Amino acid sequence: MEPVRIGIVGCGNISGIYFHNLGSYPSTKIVACADLDLDRAKSAAEKYGVALALTPDELIAHPDVDLVLNLTIPAAHGPVAQQAVEHGKHVYNEKPLTATRAQAQTLLATAKQNGVLVGGAPDTFLGGGIQTCRRLIDEGRIGQAIGAQAFMLCRGHENWHPAPEFYYQKGGGPMLDMGPYYVTALVNLLGPVRRVTGSVRASFPTRLITSQPKAGTIITVETPTHLTGVLDFACGAIGEITTSFDVMHSRLNPITIYGSEGTLIVPDPNGFGGDVEVWGKGDSTWTNVPLSPGFNENDRGLGVLDMAYAIRNGRTARAGGGLGYHVLDIMLAFEDSSNTGKHIDITSGVQRPDALAPDQYLSERA
Repeated sequence: MEPVRIGIVGCGNISGIYFHNLGSYPSTKIVACADLDLDRAKSAAEKYGVALALTPDELIAHPDVDLVLNLTIPAAHGPVAQQAVEHGKHVYNEKPLTATRAQAQTLLATAKQNGVLVGGAPDTFLGGGIQTCRRLIDEGRIGQAIGAQAFMLCRGHENWHPAPEFYYQKGGGPMLDMGPYYVTALVNLLGPVRRVTGSVRASFPTRLITSQPKAGTIITVETPTHLTGVLDFACGAIGEITTSFDVMHSRLNPITIYGSEGTLIVPDPNGFGGDVEVWGKGDSTWTNVPLSPGFNENDRGLGVLDMAYAIRNGRTARAGGGLGYHVLDIMLAFEDSSNTGKHIDITSGVQRPDALAPDQYLSERA
């Protein structure tokens, strides 16, 4: 098929892997890049052989761009994506989809009106690790899904990240930063969520940056940094999730799925591969399951590739805007529940994404 022409907005740290991967697939072609710092855009264009280095406004309006890949900071995800769909461009956002439900609702409505697709990270659930787990669940290896646990526990980013302030501002925190990987993986494995209950706290009012170049700077914490929630899935399973920037040490599995006839250990959803272990029907102990053929390394951009096929074939993208909004709705509901002392019904709804066939898109890697 003709390649989908991509313009990348935001040439920061995460952009490199997208430039590398999407520049390697015959079905995607990076034709332009942009940044508020035009010199940074020019440097990226030269490094990765991209023809055009532009301002964000110029890129979004450019006639040669079919899809805007939005790698800006989280607070800009909504405004940049909205501008793109208003110009009749498909858009794929880094996570989270937007900062608020209202932004996401307007974005999806405008995209539908203009006949363009919205998608968003994470796409790690399309990797071999979680897709292998999906296959085991769909085959009934652990029976009927009963429950799930998910944990993302660390001590925060101020001791390694060069500019960690935004992680502690409104729109940041461990749930909106890392929760998309875990919640998206759970929805892929178990289906949509119908209700959420949560408790949240900001354990420390300030954080001290110890990483360079801002060592010694004190950050005022404006968002919860330790969140625990319960997820009632439409399928009947009950899940629990904790995300934290306040935990010193932990030995908990990233995700565990409990079934009526077995248990499944899911690898870190922030990666595409990892170890899959199951103790299921017919097993006498834990079994390490070989990963399905596919994308098992750092394959960020796989969701964009799948979206390119969706654009050309008139179907729904697996990492689509509906999924991104459902995940955002769930994540925001934990704090809503904590603040109100009530269960929060999730009305966004979404269809469980189609599984990725083991050999799907492998020819793209040639």
